Amino acid sequence: MKITRRIFLSGAAAAGACATFPPLLAEGQDASSSSGLGLLWPPNRALPRFRPPVYLDAANIQHLTGDQQVLLTTLQGIVNRREPRLYWFMSGDNTDQTWLNTIKIPNSVTQDPLSVIQKYRDEVRGAIVYDPAVPDSINVATTLAGLMDAVVASADLANQYQFPILEDLRGRFANKVDAYNWVIENYWSQLTPRLLTGISPASPTSAPGVNWTTLLQQTTHVHDSSNKNTYTIDLTPFLGGEAVYVRFQDSFQNDGWGPSVQQVTVLANGATIASFQPGTAAEQPFLYEADSSSLASGGWRFADNTTYFIYKFTPPAGTTSLTMQVLMWNQYLVTATNTTPLLYVPFANLRDYIVATRAFVFWLDPLLPAEADLFGQILDKVGPDTPYLGWFLGGHEDAGVTLCSQHGVVVGAADFFNNGTVHGGVLAPVRPWQPPVTPPTLQNKVYVTLTMSEGDNLQYDEHRLRIIWDDPNRGQVPINWSISPLLLDAAPDMLNYYQSTQTPNDFLVAGPSGAGYTYPGDWPAADLPSFTQRTGDYMRRTGMNVIYVLNRLNGTNLDLTDAVAQQYVNDVRLRGILGNWVSTSYLKTPAGLPVMTQIGISTVTQGQSAVANATQNWNGNRPLFVALGVLAWNMTPTDVNTLVSSLGPQYEVVRADVFFELLRKTLGQ
Repeated sequence: MKITRRIFLSGAAAAGACATFPPLLAEGQDASSSSGLGLLWPPNRALPRFRPPVYLDAANIQHLTGDQQVLLTTLQGIVNRREPRLYWFMSGDNTDQTWLNTIKIPNSVTQDPLSVIQKYRDEVRGAIVYDPAVPDSINVATTLAGLMDAVVASADLANQYQFPILEDLRGRFANKVDAYNWVIENYWSQLTPRLLTGISPASPTSAPGVNWTTLLQQTTHVHDSSNKNTYTIDLTPFLGGEAVYVRFQDSFQNDGWGPSVQQVTVLANGATIASFQPGTAAEQPFLYEADSSSLASGGWRFADNTTYFIYKFTPPAGTTSLTMQVLMWNQYLVTATNTTPLLYVPFANLRDYIVATRAFVFWLDPLLPAEADLFGQILDKVGPDTPYLGWFLGGHEDAGVTLCSQHGVVVGAADFFNNGTVHGGVLAPVRPWQPPVTPPTLQNKVYVTLTMSEGDNLQYDEHRLRIIWDDPNRGQVPINWSISPLLLDAAPDMLNYYQSTQTPNDFLVAGPSGAGYTYPGDWPAADLPSFTQRTGDYMRRTGMNVIYVLNRLNGTNLDLTDAVAQQYVNDVRLRGILGNWVSTSYLKTPAGLPVMTQIGISTVTQGQSAVANATQNWNGNRPLFVALGVLAWNMTPTDVNTLVSSLGPQYEVVRADVFFELLRKTLGQ
């Protein structure tokens, strides 16, 4: 059901007349010459460019409260929109410091980040105060801050720093849908129509003094679901508190095979009080915290490495027996407590970029019908190929990307993309070519190509990719590195770094599924050319000629149709496409375009098994082609070197462009 105008109006608060603020900028106009803004956003750019930074005040803000961090990142957005001058260290892996050293912009690092408030307070008009009782009002405040040249602050911080209060959102909204509808009704025309953003208003942190009791633990490595079973757990000892919290974690946090949960049933005194499959609406009342867990297309929730998820169950009064039955497998660690385990603090990341661009920010669940309807209505309000930066509530990746794709909107995972208002201004050349290599003579061998995952993810390109790229063993064997062509706008300094340190064995390929993360088969046919044309333009400008494409519908992998493949053929200079991660590597040629699916691997042993299984029926009388997708969160170039060195002489590992050139020869192309 579409959200009607009447429903929108019903959520609008009677707050008096809304002020009107200058438009962001006309397409192609450099607003710095007219309205004091430093953005350049011509029609052919997906994302804006900022003024080149000259000098930066930098500080580590990780030790500050969430309220303080939000104040500083929204201040950063206002200040850097005119000229980038503020840079914050926010990542626990030190990559923010690493990039500051890389870009070589003169800077000073202060040990007192809050001291910069006084230095730059004349550049802001005041504060937007949010309502702690409605966390999503933090997002509303962020949207308004971009329009009003304001910071987002708690009432206490606004008073402490004597900011004039431009809007006080306390008591304004009944719930999140009410809050976002109010923004749409009153301010939509003043927001940029060229960007949508989605980030959580608050993030969890461990509450002090909480003790978790271990209920079940897989103590040996299991990567094949051989321990899949329905486990019965007695939760009776945890009765007596306000609720029972059950947490699922990875018992081995270094290899990516954490717990997979497909069905949960909870009985109180023998009566069912909860029964759900993860990813369904029935799960939502009990999903206390999803963290960065994921949903699989087969209908289960999993948490690899350091991620987790927590369910909350509130037994009826008088309950004397509480039992949970859970269908589960792989490396599980299940713990429980009856003490509220988490505190939620305002989430600061990406707010500088949202404020600087005057973008609408919201946080809606693509799986809950009421929220998904509003989500879709918002997507309908922007043009084809508009970027949606951020992520999805509950980690509902497939549902979120599917919804955006069906509305012709492209996704950029960016909820931990830091200092975008600085990186988007650094002057750094990007070349339209990659180091050439001489293809080997085609022989009756097994040709293997290995592609690092996650490159569509802007925050991965900023953080994890930098870490594994700097592995001293990189460059010893051919590796395809998926990366976002949108870095051309969002962070040309990062793309420049990867290009300038690239060896002939490092080959950059566009991450799923081109100039942004999307499922191209889900797009309206009339809108898809807007995406493929931009993809072609950005790939030519960044020297890429291979794309890693994911194509799904409601979590189910689908092969590309002839029509979709033809659109890529028409608009993108391609050698081939690396397709969905599946259990076998097979070739399809829709519209004559070679599309090779990939076998996903997350350990060296798994890679060895995948290659062995793919070649078990090969007789050596013809070339064989095998593509492997390497889980970048788990594996490094050192791991890939170990895998490649274990292969016999009948195997030849090649870059993706060479892989497709040889493959095309076998096809007579």
